[in-house]
Amino acid sequence: MAHASVASLMRTIESLLTFNSPMQSLTCDHREDFSALHEKISSLEVVVKNLEKSNVSGEMTDFEVEVKEDANIVEHTIQLRVTEVVLASDENLRGKAHERLSDSLPQVAEDIDCIWKELTKIQDKGKQVSKESLIHDFSSSTDDILNVTNNMVGRDDQIKRLLEDLTTCYSGEPKVIPIVGMGGIGKTTIAKEVYNHGLILCHFDVRAWATVSQQHSVKEILLSLLQSTIKMDDTAKTKGEAELADMLQKSLKRKRYLIVLDDIWSCEVWDGVRRCFPTEDNAGSRILLTTRNDEVACYAGVENLSLRMSFMDQDESWSLFKSAAFSNEALPYEFETVGKQIADECHGLPLTIVVVAGLLKSKRAIDDWRSVANDVKSFFSNDPDERCSHVLGLSYDHLTSDLKTCLLHFGIFPEDSEIPVKNLMRSWMAEGYLKLENDLEGGAEKCLQELVDRCLVLVRKKSLDGTKIRSCKVHDLIYDLCVREIQRENIFIMNDIVLDYSDSECRFASMRKIQPFKRVTDGKIVYCPYGLCRAILTPVHRQLRDYDNNDLLRRTHSIISFHRKDSFFSPVLKLDLIHFKLLKVLELRHGEIDNFPVQILSLIWLRYLSLRCRENLDIPPEICRLWNLQTLIVKGNLRSSVGIKCPVQIWGLMQLRHLKLPRFNLPDCPSGSVDKRRHLEFSNLQSISYLSSGCCTNEVILGIQNVKKLGIRQDVTDYGCYRDSGPLNNLIHLHQLETLSFTRCYSETFPATVKKLKLQRTYISWLYLDIIAKLPNLEVLKLMGGACRGKEWYPNVRGFTQLKLLLIEYSFLKYWKATNDNFPALERIVLKECSYLKEIPIEFAEIPTLQLIELTRCLSELGKSAARIQQEQEDLGNNPVDVRISRPFWGSDSEEY
Repeated sequence: MAHASVASLMRTIESLLTFNSPMQSLTCDHREDFSALHEKISSLEVVVKNLEKSNVSGEMTDFEVEVKEDANIVEHTIQLRVTEVVLASDENLRGKAHERLSDSLPQVAEDIDCIWKELTKIQDKGKQVSKESLIHDFSSSTDDILNVTNNMVGRDDQIKRLLEDLTTCYSGEPKVIPIVGMGGIGKTTIAKEVYNHGLILCHFDVRAWATVSQQHSVKEILLSLLQSTIKMDDTAKTKGEAELADMLQKSLKRKRYLIVLDDIWSCEVWDGVRRCFPTEDNAGSRILLTTRNDEVACYAGVENLSLRMSFMDQDESWSLFKSAAFSNEALPYEFETVGKQIADECHGLPLTIVVVAGLLKSKRAIDDWRSVANDVKSFFSNDPDERCSHVLGLSYDHLTSDLKTCLLHFGIFPEDSEIPVKNLMRSWMAEGYLKLENDLEGGAEKCLQELVDRCLVLVRKKSLDGTKIRSCKVHDLIYDLCVREIQRENIFIMNDIVLDYSDSECRFASMRKIQPFKRVTDGKIVYCPYGLCRAILTPVHRQLRDYDNNDLLRRTHSIISFHRKDSFFSPVLKLDLIHFKLLKVLELRHGEIDNFPVQILSLIWLRYLSLRCRENLDIPPEICRLWNLQTLIVKGNLRSSVGIKCPVQIWGLMQLRHLKLPRFNLPDCPSGSVDKRRHLEFSNLQSISYLSSGCCTNEVILGIQNVKKLGIRQDVTDYGCYRDSGPLNNLIHLHQLETLSFTRCYSETFPATVKKLKLQRTYISWLYLDIIAKLPNLEVLKLMGGACRGKEWYPNVRGFTQLKLLLIEYSFLKYWKATNDNFPALERIVLKECSYLKEIPIEFAEIPTLQLIELTRCLSELGKSAARIQQEQEDLGNNPVDVRISRPFWGSDSEEY
């Protein structure tokens, strides 16, 4: 095979250019020549691979023979000349060997050029597509490196599942099975493994494979598939898409077929080819897709047949590494110890594992392995041209510009950080990554979901009802990609604010000595052990001067604090914040303040401000200067009740979208402003908490008409709130409200739009819930500690028609009687610290939508009750509910409580 010869030549050239190769120093004088040769051969390898799929006329076969012979000659020549250099016994002989190597390289390059010239002639005759169209999918061919000794390592369970899904008899149309995962994770390799499996060969009448890639052509996809289904001559390439599609349909009709579409990037591609596959009289047929995009998988496939390729765990990573580095050789103990360290540093991505293993395959000195173990982390972090970076970069390059920017923002945070999604998205908005429109939050959620769908962002926590992502992170390798791209594309500059410690002074004295910025050098993010914050700067087109603080201050657009156990942030706030004239984001929520920092009031471009106060705080009237502010967050001290006093001028923050304060009174709009239509209101406000119940006047409610999320909290010393809920009746006018929470107060009227309701320390009667049960759109009800008083809950009405999640926490509830009519759509029941409740109504077994019962620190009898519901559902022929029990305790009543 021509491809085998070209591939062999390619591996030889790579060995001379590979990082840490023992040949590297010996051939350094010829590196440019080898690099140029490598580029030509890498392109040729892809072309030949595509040619061998074509099965066209004899002239092409003659060309393949010529390629094979030339490749063998070139490889022989290079190996011979390099061997002479390596084995030369003295400097004189080595010099002459180098001369012969130098003399041979131009001839080698000329031989490769001759192959390309011959290829061009064939192209001119219309016998093959252009070099460019053949080269474009070289990027996806890198997955082939995962094919270690033609066996998939560490994926036995997934292969077994795929084989079952492919061969199990299903009625109806051919089933579509997506394999989804990030680039380099082994999608193509596992698809090839099952495609060539003996069971598959026997089961299907016809098999066909097409590699799609980003720059796809429907015609080329059809031609690739037809090559496997019919005997095709050159005339087929002159036909149009419609005629080729008809040919493919006819070739598959009344046959059990397996189609593999490798590397699909968009739903449009699937729509372009799906109609080409017959659906009648094709029982048992399958279409296997590989894609990096969850959206494509969901759009094209059957959910319960979709296979998500996860990162390898430690055992799987080591198994793959060992197979690639040692094959069937015995493994000395010391190599195993170091090898496992190296495999772990590859973070479960198969491509990175086999690339590193390839570096070590020819090394049998333990010191070499230890050296690689020390270098492998920086190797993957800092070299943007290596295979790992290239494969990860494919997903990155395919992103739209806004998605790229949002992804790169993860590089600002410390590695492995679990990032609250609200903070992340509001930071995106503040940085200007998203288009200014009414639904900024919806756009941010869409961006995040797309990054998750493309396997670039990992979901860490979701809301109890499973509808919202609460926190996320990126894999270490993606993080490295973000940092590299930030530096390579010069998007922004990251510097750390650090403390200048002195050995001769105590800590408190030295805290006041600040090095405002410390230069990050050598392309690495260096975390100072005493670093307080990260500063994000606009780049310049000249060398950054470390000591030109005026320039640094002017170009700083964000300051973000890190998690620190101590909270000595007063020095940071004495940095003369007034000089940060273009600051957009100031996030200092990890340090406590006593007074509102006056200098912040001069930062008129500020969009995001987050602080933490030690005690009651007065916001000055000049807050209205921050007219660009979108998010204002002040967190209180957890050890005491903190109140915030807001001036009437706060209504001047016209761009405000999120206002979160521990507890505050929002004054009425300036007199007459609402009636006179001065529009002095929070028209963009999406969320506000925690508003004091007494200030929910008609004027205030009219000023927050568009709010979607509202939290109301009453001061513990104001007992009148429990008797007078009058002001809260004004909430009925909030027609956009979806999420509502009450603490130490309650209302008897609610907007019909409310979907989520949380009650805490409201001490209402369980009977009061009959009112809440009538809310037509309520999907989530959270009854937190002290929400209801009493021990009995007997719903009297058919209600909660849309309720999906019910959470009861820290409750004295002892007797609960209800029917399936009381909760007809319930999906999840979460009970925490319900120390008296022994039984969940058995009638809940008749709720067809019920999926989960989760119990935390509840009586063991309650767990048995959940098990009975589970068994009852199974007896009724329904899918049994999932019961999860954590930390149960024993006893007829709770002595612990």
